[in-house]
Amino acid sequence: MGESIILSDEQLLEAYQSSILSIYDEIIVTNVRGTILFRNGELKNFWSANSASFKGKTITELEEISFFGDPFLKLLNREVHSLQLKAWNGSTILITVFITNGNREGLMTWGLKSVSTRLTDSVVSKGMDLNENPSIVVHSQAMKDVLGIVEMVSKVSTTVLLLGESGVGKEMIARTVHQLGKRRSKPFIAVNCGAIPENLLESELFGYVGGAFSGANKNGAPGKFEQANEGIIFLDEIAEMPLNLQVKLLRILQEKEVTPLGASKPIDIDVQIIAATNQSLEKLVREGRFREDLYYRLNVVPIHIPSLKERIEEIPYLIYHFLAKYNTLYQRNINISPDAIDLFCLYDWPGNVRQLENTIERIVVTSRELDVDASLANRYIPREKVALKEPPIIQHIMPLQEAVDVVEEQLIKMAMDQYKSVKLAARVLDISQPTMSRKYKKIREKIQQEALSPSNKRRILEQHLNKQLRSMAIVTSAVIHPEEITELINHRAASSTQTFKSLQKKLTKIREQEGIIEWVYIFKAVDNNKLLTIVADEDFVIPPGVLYDGPPEMMEVAFEAMNGIAGVTPLYKDIYGEWKTSFAPIKDHDGNVLAIIGFDHNRSYIENEFKKIESM
Repeated sequence: MGESIILSDEQLLEAYQSSILSIYDEIIVTNVRGTILFRNGELKNFWSANSASFKGKTITELEEISFFGDPFLKLLNREVHSLQLKAWNGSTILITVFITNGNREGLMTWGLKSVSTRLTDSVVSKGMDLNENPSIVVHSQAMKDVLGIVEMVSKVSTTVLLLGESGVGKEMIARTVHQLGKRRSKPFIAVNCGAIPENLLESELFGYVGGAFSGANKNGAPGKFEQANEGIIFLDEIAEMPLNLQVKLLRILQEKEVTPLGASKPIDIDVQIIAATNQSLEKLVREGRFREDLYYRLNVVPIHIPSLKERIEEIPYLIYHFLAKYNTLYQRNINISPDAIDLFCLYDWPGNVRQLENTIERIVVTSRELDVDASLANRYIPREKVALKEPPIIQHIMPLQEAVDVVEEQLIKMAMDQYKSVKLAARVLDISQPTMSRKYKKIREKIQQEALSPSNKRRILEQHLNKQLRSMAIVTSAVIHPEEITELINHRAASSTQTFKSLQKKLTKIREQEGIIEWVYIFKAVDNNKLLTIVADEDFVIPPGVLYDGPPEMMEVAFEAMNGIAGVTPLYKDIYGEWKTSFAPIKDHDGNVLAIIGFDHNRSYIENEFKKIESM
C-alpha cells in the first residue's frame, strides 16, 4: 500500500474552493441572516466599482446594487434553493444556495454563475439599430401580454389600433409589428396626424397630381399611403384627423385604393394600417368628432399599452438601456447609483418612457459627476405638489387594533402592488426594510393559504388560459372578410358556391396550423335562440344550414359574441363531447355583427394546458 497523505485544513479548503469555482464564477459565504463572511472568485464586469469590499455587508445590499425586487428573500427564507435572475444590466445570473450546519449556527454558501453576457437587447429587437428602430425593453407581465398579441397580429395584415398615454411607446410597438411580420422588408411609414397642418395633411397622406393646387409640383407627388404600398403605414394621433379626411381613410380601408388630390382615377394599394391615439375614440364618436364607422374599422385589434407607473419593475432596466445608449452616443461614462434608481422608481413619470429617456439623456449630457446618486438625481425630477391627505373612512365600529391591522395590510398590499419591491415599498411607507419584509411575508402567507384551495387554484389557471384562447379568437376573426359572410348568409345554396369552398379551406388551414383546435366554425344566431352553421372546417360534425342548440353555459357566451363581446365558455358537455369554446364576433365595415367564429378545444387539451400553466 502507498503512503497516505494528510492534508491540512487550509489545503482542504483550497481544494473545496477550486472545485466549487470550477462550477460557479463566484462564491459568497454568509450566516443565516445574510451577513457576508467570505467571498472568492468574481463575476466579471458585474458588480459596480464601489462594491469591491463585500465583507460585513449583507447579501440583500448586493441585491439592491444589481437586481430589481426582492428575489434573494426566497433564497434567504429557504423557499427555493436556486434561482435564475435577470440583472439590471441585462446579464442573467444563476444563483444556488447550499446550507451547512456548524457548531453554533448554519452557514449559507451562495454560488453565482453568469449564464449570459451583458445585454442591451433584453428586448424584442432582431438586430434593429438603436437610433432608427429603438428596442423595446420588456420585463413586466403587462408588456409580455402586449407583445404576445403583437406577435399574433404580426402574422396577418389586419388593422391594429394602439391605445395608451402619451410617451408609452406606441410607435415602437408599431415598428415591432413591422419587424416581426411578413412585411418587414417593405416600407414602414410613420405619420403624425396632429403635427401636420390641416390644409397640408390631405396632400401629404394621399398625394397629388400636377396642377392640383396653387404651388403644387408640376410632376405631382406620391402620398404617404402610396409610399407605404406593400408595407405598413403608422397613423399616430389618429384622433386629430379632420372629419373630411376620415371619409377618405375609410374608403382606403374598404376599397384598398387611394385617389390623389386632383386625380380622376384611384390607385390600388396593399397597405397594413396601424393607428394610435392617447384619447378615447369612443368619447369622440359620442361627441361627433370622430366617425363611428371609421372607429369600428380601426378597432379590429385594439392593443392597450400600459403606462410606466403600471410597470414600475421595468424602470431600472430602461434606465440601464438608455444609459448605455447615451453614454455611447455622447462618449461619456455616467453611472446611476441604486439609490438614484430607487428614487426614479418612486416617481410617477406622467410623460412615461419618453420622459424617462429624456431625463437620462439630460443626466448624461449635463452631469458634472460621473456617479449620480439620489441627491443629484433629485434635481432632474420635477417637484410634485403634495396632495391633501384625507383620513380613511371607517363605516362600522371595530376593535382599534383590528382597524389598525386592516389599514396596515391594505397599505402594504397597495405599496407592493405598485412598486413590486419590499425595498421601495418600505421606503414609501417610511418603515425599515426588515419590518416591511416581515409584515409582507405574513400577508403573503395568508394570501397563499387562501389562494391554494383547489377551487381558487383552478379558477386562476382557467383565467390565464381563457385570456390566451380569447386573444386567438379575436385575432383570427379579423382575417375573415365580412363580404364572404354576407354572401353565404344571403345565398340559399351557399355550400355549393366557390366562396363557401374557399372559406372552408381557410378554416381548415387555421385548424391545422394551430394544432390545438378540434373544430373551427362560423355560426349565426337565429330568431328561436339557436345557432345556424354557416361554414366550418372540413371535419366539423354539423353540416352547413343545420341548427345547433347547445347547453346554456355555451349558448350564453355565443350570444354575447353576437352582441359584439368576445369570450370563452367554461368546460361544458354536449352530444359531441366535452369542450371549452372561444367565440369572437365577425363585423361588417359599419361595425355590425354578422356572425361569430368559434374554436372548440377538447377536455384532454384543456387539462394538459392547465398542467403546463401550473408548472410555469
